[in-house]
Amino acid sequence: MRWTLKLQPEKEKVAQLARDLQVDNTIASILCQREIDTYKKAKKFFRPSLKDIHDPFLMKDMGAAVQRVEKAIENGENILVYGDYDVDGTTAVSLVSSYLKTISPNIATYIPDRYAEGYGVSYAGIDFAQDNNFSLIIALDCGIKAIEKVTYANEKNIDFIICDHHKPGDKIPDAVAVLNPKRVDCSYPFDELCGCGVGFKLIQALGSKRNQTIKDFLPYLDLVATAIAADIVPMNGENRIFAYYGLQVINQDPRNGIKAIIHQIKKKELTITDVVFIIAPRINAAGRMKHGNYAVELLTEMDFDAAVEFAAAIEIFNADRKDLDKQITNEALIQIIDNKEQDKYTTVVYHENWHKGVIGIVASRLIETYYRPTLVFTKSGNKLAASARSIKGFDVYNALLACEEFIEQFGGHKYAAGLTLLPENFENFKNKFEEIVSKTIDKELLTPEIAIDTEIELSEITPKFFRIIKQMAPFGPQNMKPVFKSVCVRDNGYGKQVGADKTHVKLNVFQGDNKQTFGAIGFNLGDKIEIVQNDFDIIYSLEENDWNGYKSIQLVLKDLK
Repeated sequence: MRWTLKLQPEKEKVAQLARDLQVDNTIASILCQREIDTYKKAKKFFRPSLKDIHDPFLMKDMGAAVQRVEKAIENGENILVYGDYDVDGTTAVSLVSSYLKTISPNIATYIPDRYAEGYGVSYAGIDFAQDNNFSLIIALDCGIKAIEKVTYANEKNIDFIICDHHKPGDKIPDAVAVLNPKRVDCSYPFDELCGCGVGFKLIQALGSKRNQTIKDFLPYLDLVATAIAADIVPMNGENRIFAYYGLQVINQDPRNGIKAIIHQIKKKELTITDVVFIIAPRINAAGRMKHGNYAVELLTEMDFDAAVEFAAAIEIFNADRKDLDKQITNEALIQIIDNKEQDKYTTVVYHENWHKGVIGIVASRLIETYYRPTLVFTKSGNKLAASARSIKGFDVYNALLACEEFIEQFGGHKYAAGLTLLPENFENFKNKFEEIVSKTIDKELLTPEIAIDTEIELSEITPKFFRIIKQMAPFGPQNMKPVFKSVCVRDNGYGKQVGADKTHVKLNVFQGDNKQTFGAIGFNLGDKIEIVQNDFDIIYSLEENDWNGYKSIQLVLKDLK
């Protein structure tokens, strides 16, 4: 692990903010690092307001999109709400379809089959629309690169409205409207919405024509918050407002599908981390193991008992998914060793029988062992399909762009992408990808980095300090949970390895002459138990530990040395 202390802000600015907010300098410093350096910005940050949600008509093509939907409703046309099979896509389809059903009966949904159709807009989906007399398709979380598919639909007199957030190519599809804040010609004030967020802007615009205000759309924010958490988009700007209010909906009055998932896990109050690790994987499991339609049915179900049945079925999919990704990860690790590829700059593994639904998870798992850009391939029809995952600081999308001579189709983000290629191009692609990454990656990036917000004394961790840190939630990219460093701490002598295989470490630490101890847990740090015999340094975040009704501040160790 590389311990990197973040650039510390100007002392005068920190002192001024500390005075203005009546907080200590450490809190003020953390806020300044996040560019929250005035009282006004801090007020917006700590008290997210629905008033700060932008006018949807600032997004390019929104007027055309609304006009086309209104015309379809007026003429009694059939509208097909189409979306990707992951969490962002299925929540977006659930959101837009459930809203449209409040104003028209002629609404249906379509999630492509991950295995038969692959990612994004498919010819099969367009044929389905033609066969069933749909004249308008609203594509969510996909479509920005579907140039040929939209042309194909146009030839069949089927109109497209695209709501996407992925990086556009040089050409935009010839659709009635293309809503994407990342378009170079779009001046929307916030360009980091997820696909479900773009869908929300569309229904917000449709609602404004019906004198509905943002408060009328609060019940839909449980879906938007789930998509934001799952898609790992920046947790600032409009996303922070959506996530903040969406979590309130999840905890107070969620839709039946989400309520049924929470009902199974018996947890009283969920954080955004719980959404990432509890709700999102279960929604994702439907599309990974069976079909994304299950997720849409769960999230749009109006009867709670029926939602509980859907949730129980999805729980089984999720358990199967866990077993499968563990098995495939082990097989991939053996393949790396057999091929003597432990010391490469990239991981590229392939087996024709690996389950396409879990290769993205497997890629992330492999990075835990070999920290480098990773692709996991499997057979998909007559092609090979892969999920790509990257490491902090390296743009895997650009690396794939440099290999496009061997790729049939690809798309995605800086840190995650998907692609297909012909089997005969696999070895050439693998060699080229290794060559590109080895030439372009900063070698320092190949050692995992932990960014530390600031160094503090343990005595600074007071109930007030912790209360303010908690108020900085929801956490996510651009607003990660603060990470602290404390030096020369000691264990009180009762430190031990814990867990079935003793992979974790549990300590009680104190510093200097101050004998106040803090409980500390270090996941996967069990092998460092020897270090705690003497003084040692720690980096950690803070969380509330609730044990038998007794609440205390606990240090969650990231590393120690």
